[in-house]
Amino acid sequence: MSELMSEAERLDAADGLAALRERFVLDDVTYLDGNSLGALPAHVPARVDDVVRRQWGELRIRSWEESGWWTAPERIGDRIAPLVGAAAGQIVVGDSTSVNVFKAVVAAVRMAGEGRDEIVVDATTFPTDGYVAESAARMTGCALRPVTPAEVPSVLGDRTAAVLLNHADYRTGRLHDLPALTAAVHAAGAYAVWDLCHTAGALPVGLDEHGVDLAVGCTYKFLNGGPGSPAYLYVRRDLQDRFDSPLPGWNSHAEPFGMRPGYAPASGAVRGRVGTPDILSMLALEAALDVWEGVSVEAVRAKSLALTDFFLRCVGEYVPEGRVESVTPAAHAERGSQVALRCDDAGDVMKRLIERGVVGDFRAPDLLRFGFTPLYLGFADVERAARVLAEVLAEVVPEGGSVDGAEGRAAGV
Repeated sequence: MSELMSEAERLDAADGLAALRERFVLDDVTYLDGNSLGALPAHVPARVDDVVRRQWGELRIRSWEESGWWTAPERIGDRIAPLVGAAAGQIVVGDSTSVNVFKAVVAAVRMAGEGRDEIVVDATTFPTDGYVAESAARMTGCALRPVTPAEVPSVLGDRTAAVLLNHADYRTGRLHDLPALTAAVHAAGAYAVWDLCHTAGALPVGLDEHGVDLAVGCTYKFLNGGPGSPAYLYVRRDLQDRFDSPLPGWNSHAEPFGMRPGYAPASGAVRGRVGTPDILSMLALEAALDVWEGVSVEAVRAKSLALTDFFLRCVGEYVPEGRVESVTPAAHAERGSQVALRCDDAGDVMKRLIERGVVGDFRAPDLLRFGFTPLYLGFADVERAARVLAEVLAEVVPEGGSVDGAEGRAAGV
């Protein structure tokens, strides 16, 4: 047994979160793609079966009241709230991340008021956020200004209405400075909108602590809500009476069953609702959140950093020099819960990894992306992933190059 394998065993034995693995449906595959789709919590199928067979099959329409369907968006929002550092009453669950980004950006511009006609967007953002921001700019008559997060403070001014940023870069895993960037946006008199898709459930966010105005996020990554599970929208409490959604619907009406021709928004986070909630996915998500019972986000973050540190160390020991390069920051304060390795023929390499039971994903043109979900990953998983990566790379000759000897070590990790 190698020294790193032995160390992985020791680390797993001392891991205070190790028992959480039993709360998920897992097999012998080393699953490092939880930053795209989290694993299935073991108790969710039975809960969904009850929703389908009893709540829908027997109670039918009575379940809107008797099974709590109507209040699910706010109730589940309150369960997500502590995972992102928010007090209750500020998060509503429903719709997709894209729809919630649109609501948040347009509402931010409307709150900013006359004279503020520029939307700043993260130029490295997940493409959909950029598409939505561009559409919101056209709709509100604003100019769109794409810049990198590092450039944001230097471009803010008295024309800035809203700033849309990702908490972590989906390609590299770089963690952006939410407190400092939010403060800079506020100093310019603008509103900060944060996309938390790649951080919620992996590390502390501190929405209330840092005065974030609006935030959105998905629930199928580190929150393990299932494919296509509904997203959420955070509206800071003191902004809720000014939140003017561009998508008013009967679910966000002050009298939803009054069926009045004129729209009057409800009070509180309910204003973020639009139409009828997707109950099956919503209640699967609610069940999935049970895995967080007794778990602190701070403990998850500590393990996440330990896992990614160990992975980078194993890659450095096992992989021939120059074959991969980490594009994920080494500094803990700048790292999310994933590691991205630049690699020639990355698409082919990832395909071979998956065939050998190590599941990550590939991002064009040359990135191997590995996500680390501390709730169910252990250090032995991490060591195995790096070891299998080295085996695969030994077999794949990079285009226009040759495979170096095993005596070399990985650069940049």
